[in-house]
Amino acid sequence: MKSQHQVVLSLGSNQGQRLETIIQCIDVLHLEVGTVLKISPVYESPAWGFESTPFYNCALVLHTTASPSQVLSKILKIEKRLGRVRTATVGYAARSIDIDIIAYDELVVDTEKLKLPHPLLQDRNFVLLPFRDLQLDWIHAIFKKSVTELIAETTDKSRCQVVAAIPAPLSSIPLEKFNYIAFEGNIGAGKTTLTSKIAEDFNAKTVLERFADNPFLPKFYKDQNRYAFPLEMSFLADRYQQLSDDLAQFDLFKDFVVADYHIFKSLIFAKITLAEDEYRLYHTLFSIIYKEMPKPDLYIYLYQNTQRLLQNIKKRGRSYEQDIQEEYLEKINIGYLDYIKSQKDLNVLIIDVSDLDFVKNQSDYLFVLNEIKKKIHHTS
Repeated sequence: MKSQHQVVLSLGSNQGQRLETIIQCIDVLHLEVGTVLKISPVYESPAWGFESTPFYNCALVLHTTASPSQVLSKILKIEKRLGRVRTATVGYAARSIDIDIIAYDELVVDTEKLKLPHPLLQDRNFVLLPFRDLQLDWIHAIFKKSVTELIAETTDKSRCQVVAAIPAPLSSIPLEKFNYIAFEGNIGAGKTTLTSKIAEDFNAKTVLERFADNPFLPKFYKDQNRYAFPLEMSFLADRYQQLSDDLAQFDLFKDFVVADYHIFKSLIFAKITLAEDEYRLYHTLFSIIYKEMPKPDLYIYLYQNTQRLLQNIKKRGRSYEQDIQEEYLEKINIGYLDYIKSQKDLNVLIIDVSDLDFVKNQSDYLFVLNEIKKKIHHTS
């Protein structure tokens, strides 16, 4: 999975319906550039560097997989769409919307089109004060100073006054009401990718399956009959240990736990891979362990059709997975769906992600979040 980057943007408007334009801009940024995590209060401040009507300004932080140049290209298009007209005239001018990249992680960029951190950041109260309100653990990569230190040293004495508050888009999806959320799905469904992305965006602790460390997995794909039982037993033991440890340890700095598996998957896979007598023994052991395990407050199954699964498996390129057969994947899908049907007390959400790419397409990711949001409000 591509790692996400933390981008701080400064938004300003001094023409037309200033607040409405900024709200509209945030909505488009959230849909097309990256997940908007926090929004500062909106400040009113005098025009900086020229005579004009006062500006409304705010700052926001978003997560994106786009590069700095890609972010710049996208925000220039959004400005144009929202009525910003850039002219060849030198100097500042009134504008319907202004979007500046203030910081991209703690990266230093110095090109003709883009300079980061923003070279005038330290001279502008209307940027510094909203930036501080985001409460980020960020240090200026050149000056080696925090935003609070930059505010203390700035020469800008212009008065900035809070005039409004805009709720962040994610505030309407209260995932933190759950202690433990499990994402499940077939091999290649994207559960680890989605789990990691949601954990970053919602400040959750991740529990990710340690399949890469299992010495029996490559052997199993070469000789299933011989290695099925030791593989399933080792997975069961590791999942039990990991979930027991991670769910028991309360993390003061995280709001909830999100996992890319639920321990019941052990029984689903064992039923497919084990001989009948082995499965009976396995089932007995599993039942003892399962009683001890906490159940997820929300169980989200990512359904993906078999052809798409095979494409994803091929694309991620794990050598031991390349010979997985369509029939095997279909049996796993049936196993999951049978399990879900049999669970009367499990809070289940099934999302068909067959036509979605929540890494490349921000709108696809927001579709998944919206499905979760509807589920939360439906069960509240």
